[in-house]
Amino acid sequence: MLKSTCLGLAAVLGVAALANGVFMLLAPEAWYFAVPGVTTTGPFNQHFVRDIGLIFLFMGAGFLAGALQPRQRLLFWAAPTIWLSGHALFHFWEVAVGICSASVIPRDFPAVTLPAILGWLLTAWAFRTRAPEDAV
Repeated sequence: MLKSTCLGLAAVLGVAALANGVFMLLAPEAWYFAVPGVTTTGPFNQHFVRDIGLIFLFMGAGFLAGALQPRQRLLFWAAPTIWLSGHALFHFWEVAVGICSASVIPRDFPAVTLPAILGWLLTAWAFRTRAPEDAV
C-alpha cells in the first residue's frame, strides 16, 4: 500500500510539474497572470518564466522516471526535491528579511512548500527501500 501511494504521489507531482512547465513555455504571460502572487514578485519577464518552465519539465520528468525506474529512483526524486526545497526556503527568506509579508506563506504553501515536503517524503522512502546493491 505504501509503495503504490508513493508511486502515485510521484506520478501526480511529475504530471503537475510537466503541466506547469508546458504552460510556462507555451504561454508565459498567461502563466504570469494566472498564478496567484506571481505578479507581486516583479515585472513580467518572458525569458525568466520560460527558463523556470524548463526546470519544471526536468522536475516532472524526474518524478515520473523515478516512479518507473526503481534502481534510479533515489537520484530521480532527490534532484527535483533539492530544487523545490531551495525554492521554498527562498520564499521563507523573503518573509524573514521583509521583502514579503507573512501572508504569502499560506498562499504559497500548496504550490511551493508542500511539493518540497512531499518530495522529501518520497526521497526518504526511496532511500529506505533501495536495494542493498544500490546502497551508497
